[in-house]
Amino acid sequence: MSGPRPGALAGLIAQEGLDALIVEGEANLRYLAGYTGSSGLALVRADGGAPSFYTDFRYASQVAEEVDDAFECEIVTGELLDALAGSLRGGRVGFDDTRMTVSRRAKLGELAAPAVELVAAAGLPERLRAVKDEQEIERIAAAATLIDDVLGWLFSTPLSGRTERELAVSLEHEMRLRGASAPSFASIVAGGRHGALPHAKPRDVAIERGTLVTFDIGALFEGYCSDCTRTVAVGEPSALAREIYDVVLRAQLAGLDAIVPGVSGRDADAQARAVIEEAGYGERFGHGLGHGVGLEIHEAPRLSRTSADQALLEGNVVTVEPGVYLPGELGVRIEDLVVVRAAGPQRLSNFTKELLVLD
Repeated sequence: MSGPRPGALAGLIAQEGLDALIVEGEANLRYLAGYTGSSGLALVRADGGAPSFYTDFRYASQVAEEVDDAFECEIVTGELLDALAGSLRGGRVGFDDTRMTVSRRAKLGELAAPAVELVAAAGLPERLRAVKDEQEIERIAAAATLIDDVLGWLFSTPLSGRTERELAVSLEHEMRLRGASAPSFASIVAGGRHGALPHAKPRDVAIERGTLVTFDIGALFEGYCSDCTRTVAVGEPSALAREIYDVVLRAQLAGLDAIVPGVSGRDADAQARAVIEEAGYGERFGHGLGHGVGLEIHEAPRLSRTSADQALLEGNVVTVEPGVYLPGELGVRIEDLVVVRAAGPQRLSNFTKELLVLD
């Protein structure tokens, strides 16, 4: 059950000058109503009236078991949007213009009563989702601990001679054996020069000795994601590799120190970026410092040079993941998942950040 969440959303809807909001998207529906199916729509009203939930006959039993008692549920024969539109009588009704296609928006306009004004209003459920409650944090922490354990398991075996793809498949299988329902995103395993690609895809290429290997992995546990990156050496690394690793680690620690309530995403990013720029590698850190994590792997808030208007709030869960990428040579990224707390960041990723030299 999702408890007070429909009421909290109703308050946001009223603040935006809307009378109701159409909610869609699996993560939003799970957060708001407790529903884990793949077909559903909700309508939440600003006046505090009972919210409505629409799905089809395939999910009738699931709705009965999962959906918050605050919702009035309707099992629809036909299109969900038709049924929802039929319940609109007037007023300003928000819809998520980042999810609803142009054709669906046009259809909704045709189906709704003449007194209904459709208003683009993306991001209201996501605004609530950005601040996690303690139960959510416990689930994210469990997903992060699972990844710590998988890394420990993986690094206890030789890596040289094994392919990136083999390692990715192996660690994803181990995640599932340890309780993950799936990886929270496509695993990144990138050795040597391939590590210079921040979003490298695992290849059927063997890991060579004397190179760095970056592992960026996460687990989906009880609906919540984790995200962690560690870069290790296979065989003795070069002096350049050690230098870059030291720069990125110092930047990552500086970024962690900046994670406090009230700091803007831009300022947190700047704390880590300054370390890399001072070392002469500023142009090789092209992405932001981090992002929110929860029911989805990328959520609000963002930590980047463009996030001046996004202040961190207590209860945000964010990544801190600076990197340096030298095309044709190597890449290093180090990432922790942390909770924003008044007393300082609570790290959920606790696997060592010492540069490991492995077989």
